[in-house]
Parts: sequence; C-alpha cells; structure tokens
Amino acid sequence: MTLQKRNYTKNDLLDDMAAVEPFDEKERLDIRATIEFLRRDSNPFDRTNFAGHVTGSGFLLSRDRQSVLLTHHAALDKWLQFGGHADGEADIRSVALRETEEESGRTDIKIFTPGIFDVDVHEIPDNPEKGEPRHLHYDIRYLLLARSMDFKVSHESKALQWVPLRELSAMLAAQSLKRMAIKARQIYEVF
Repeated sequence: MTLQKRNYTKNDLLDDMAAVEPFDEKERLDIRATIEFLRRDSNPFDRTNFAGHVTGSGFLLSRDRQSVLLTHHAALDKWLQFGGHADGEADIRSVALRETEEESGRTDIKIFTPGIFDVDVHEIPDNPEKGEPRHLHYDIRYLLLARSMDFKVSHESKALQWVPLRELSAMLAAQSLKRMAIKARQIYEVF
C-alpha cells in the first residue's frame, strides 16, 4: 500500500505525538522524551545521529485481528515488530509501512488506525562492526492490518511467525510488544 505523499514535517509529527494517549507510565515517559528529542534535535531522522534518532515500526495484525506477525531480528536476535530507520524522512507512518512491507515481503498491508499506536524509547547496543556506538531509538509505531497470512523472510530476519495476541505475553518478548498486544486486543473489541 502506498500512502499519498505530502510534505510531512517534524512539526506535523509533533502534532501527532501530542494526540497520543499513553497506555502506562513507561509509555507516558517515552512520549514525553520523544517530544523533547524532536523539539531540541535539528536532525532527529538521521540514522548517523548517535544522540539518538526516530524510527518507525508496524505492529502487523492478521486479517482476523487475532495474531501479529513478528520477525526474529537477525542483528538483535530477538522477536520484534517490523520497523526501521527513517533515513531523513519525517513521515514516520510511511517509514513504518515501508519497513513492514520490506521485512515481511507483503504489499497488501493497510493502516488499521490512522494515528500513532505506540511510542517506545529503547537503547540499541554498540555495534563495532558498523562503527555505531550505543544510542537510543525513539520508536513510533503504527497498527497495521494484513489481508492474507502469506509472508516472505527477508535478509534482516532469521524467521517470521504469526503469534496469537493472547500468547504473546508467554513469549520472551519485550514489554512494549506485550503492551501493544493488549492495546490491539482492546482496539479490536471496539471495531
């Protein structure tokens, strides 16, 4: 799915961030930290900015909204949602959609809810092979919906797997993944 291009700016993202309702105290602090970072940093979308940088992620639900497609990230060796670097782009929703399409091999993805779904700030360990020091990712996440269950493993993943939302908490997964599963189930009950 291709989003209609427009001149989306850092100020537009700040407006979208101001509308996010935090789920818990961790997310409240991460929303505040991300807004402060966006306001003070002149280059928040550049992956070579090791003061930190904004990334975009997609939490990809199955068509029946009961499962999420996760990637076993090759570099981090963890089960995660899809996502990646903005590479200078301020339209983080487009970044999340692009990264999800690339990493899942899917092109039949649509945005499930229009606004920001989740915000998480987390540390990325240093990577001497790439010459990257430890830094922060200010990850802005969107809720996406797949139209079929097919997928294709990319070079960035060890594996992909559909995981029922109700079973995600039993996995050795990041707390923010568990939070997104709870949020997704709550939204699904509304729709």
